[in-house]
Amino acid sequence: MAMYAFKGINPSGKSVNGLKDAESPKLLRQLLRKDGVLITSFELSKGGKGGNNPHSKSGAKKKSGGLGRDVDVGAMFGGASKIEIANLTRQMATLIKAGIPLAETLGALVEQISNVRMKTAMGEVRTMVNEGSTLADSLARHPRMFDELYVSMVRAGEVAGNLDEVLTRLADFLEAAQKLKSKIMGAMIYPIVMLVVGVGIMTVLMVKVIPEITQMFTQSGKTLPLNTRMLIATSKFFGNYILWILIGTVLAIVGFVQWSRSKDGRPIWDRFVLRLPVLGELVRTINVGRFARTLGTMLESGVPMLRSLETARQIMGNVILQRAVEDAKKAVTEGDSLASTLKRSGHFPATMIHMTAVGERAGQLEQMLQRVAQTYESEVDTKLSRFTALLEPMMLVVMGGSVAFIVFSILQPIMDLGQLSGPK
Repeated sequence: MAMYAFKGINPSGKSVNGLKDAESPKLLRQLLRKDGVLITSFELSKGGKGGNNPHSKSGAKKKSGGLGRDVDVGAMFGGASKIEIANLTRQMATLIKAGIPLAETLGALVEQISNVRMKTAMGEVRTMVNEGSTLADSLARHPRMFDELYVSMVRAGEVAGNLDEVLTRLADFLEAAQKLKSKIMGAMIYPIVMLVVGVGIMTVLMVKVIPEITQMFTQSGKTLPLNTRMLIATSKFFGNYILWILIGTVLAIVGFVQWSRSKDGRPIWDRFVLRLPVLGELVRTINVGRFARTLGTMLESGVPMLRSLETARQIMGNVILQRAVEDAKKAVTEGDSLASTLKRSGHFPATMIHMTAVGERAGQLEQMLQRVAQTYESEVDTKLSRFTALLEPMMLVVMGGSVAFIVFSILQPIMDLGQLSGPK
């Protein structure tokens, strides 16, 4: 085991240095990362093994190929997640705030990234910055990791000279967006599992169980009740055409998805969703929160209004609301206020419009939009709970009613046969 002398940045942004035992540079970084220390440089201590082979900032060259050849096999099959990008952004902000030059900051980050694709991308970013490009232009070369919002905010921070503050704000934004997404996905897991299990159980009943139970009814020659005949006919249909039913279901789902994403179908579907009693309000609340959070964050970072509106429009997932923001963008270009144009669309809540108007009059639109985002992101929890509370009993009623119909349709002819064979 070797002894390494290192320099780094602790969670509070202060420079630290010391000695640490580790079997390799990679393990050294992992150990210090657990302590919250971000390494900026290291070398083998003179008292350690291989003291005549010091390690530079780029890692050891004689230790299994060095850090540059470390491969994260799991990360090779996917890109960078939002959480990884948020962590990278916060680390970058911490290093820049500590006074470390941008090129050195990028070098330190590249050495500690375990995701291969992100490591490659940031290595290219570091090279471009060293060659004289701006950080925003370098990041723009990798749009799959760093979208228009990210690049625009970084560019504004570079122009204003407050890149560390902008990166901190951007990291907060990414973490908040991921938190909201996790809430939505978590709320939908239980209903989806119930639906899949319910469909699976009903399929097994129709294809395997019911034909065996109802076989004795058909052999008796008695006239069966209407509901029992309907059950037997349905079971035979599923048994004979189950493969075609599955293929048709898959094709129908694929066709619907393609239609709902098409130029003509998406506006129809998105408008229909907004008109749904509970789901529509939930979708509207989620999109309004995203819009306000994105627009407020970008304006606080110094991004111009029109570019901020365009990026905030793209963040929204409903094309009807996107069109309303596009109209607002055109009206703002002509000198109209943002609040009045959003109000004319009829798609934004009155509370959001009122708070936006107050922010415009007071010259604090950015702060007011952040409050709007906090308000509607808090409402998402309530409306998600309301939606799942309504969806779960509906699914239970449907599944319970289906099972009750099957049981009754099977028991009724059995009881009738028992009555016919009983004493007169």
